[in-house]
Amino acid sequence: MTAKTTSYAAPALDRGLDILEYLSLEGVPLTQLEIAQGINKKSSEIYRMLMRLEERGYIIRGSNAGKYRLSLKMYELSHRHTPFEELKRAAHYPMQLLAEKIRESCHLSIMQENQLLVISQASSPNPVSLSIEEGRRFPLSMTTSGKVLLSCLSLEARKNILERDIHYKKWNKAQKEDINKEINEAKEKGYLFAESELTGGVTDIAIPIGSKGSEVSSILGVSMFSSNLEKKINLEDIINALKDTQKKINSLIGL
Repeated sequence: MTAKTTSYAAPALDRGLDILEYLSLEGVPLTQLEIAQGINKKSSEIYRMLMRLEERGYIIRGSNAGKYRLSLKMYELSHRHTPFEELKRAAHYPMQLLAEKIRESCHLSIMQENQLLVISQASSPNPVSLSIEEGRRFPLSMTTSGKVLLSCLSLEARKNILERDIHYKKWNKAQKEDINKEINEAKEKGYLFAESELTGGVTDIAIPIGSKGSEVSSILGVSMFSSNLEKKINLEDIINALKDTQKKINSLIGL
C-alpha cells in the first residue's frame, strides 16, 4: 500500500490502515498470512494489530479457517457525515480564492438522478457576473460540467445514462457523435471548454474533482460572459487557476 511521506512516522498506525485498505480492496475474507503477503509484511508483524482491530470491531474473524473481513463499522463511521457535505466544506475556501483570482463566479456540481445538481457556488467580486445558484438542476448531456462528469464514468455507465437522457434520445446520429467527441475530449484533456448550449453568449469551463470511481466525484465549473473571455481574461490563466483549485480540493478531501 502507498502512503504520503511525512516527518512523523507511525508504523503501527500505518500497518493498521494498510490492513483495512487491503481488506477493502480485496473484498473477500483473508487469512493472516494472505493479509501479511498483501501488504508486504511478515505474518508475525501484523498479529497484534489484527487482534486490536478485531477487538475494536473494525474487522471480524469468521469460522471459515479464521479468515478476516471488514465489519460494518467503517461504513457506519463514514455515513455519519455524507461525502458531499465534506466535499462542500473542503471546497468552500478554495472556491472563494478561485472566484477572487479570476473575478468570475464558480460552482461545484454532482450527479443526482442522472442530472447535474449544483451543490455549492462562490460569487465573483465583480458587480456584474454570472452566478449558478445552489440547488439548480441541469441536463448532463447539455452542459459542459455534465459532459466532464460523464467523461469520468466507465463507457458502460456513460451509455446507460445517455440512453435514458430525454435530450440525447431525440438527437440524430451526428448530434450523438458530437457529444461523445466532447466527452472524449474532456477525458483526454482533463477539462472541457465550450460555449453554453443553454444560454447564448456564455462560455463554460469545467474540471473534475475527486478520483475516478470515487463516491465524491464532482465537477468544478466556471460560467462567464463570452465577451469577458474575449476582452478581459486569458483562457489559459483560467484553466491553470482551475487546475490549482482542483489540486487544493483533492488534497483537502484526501485524494
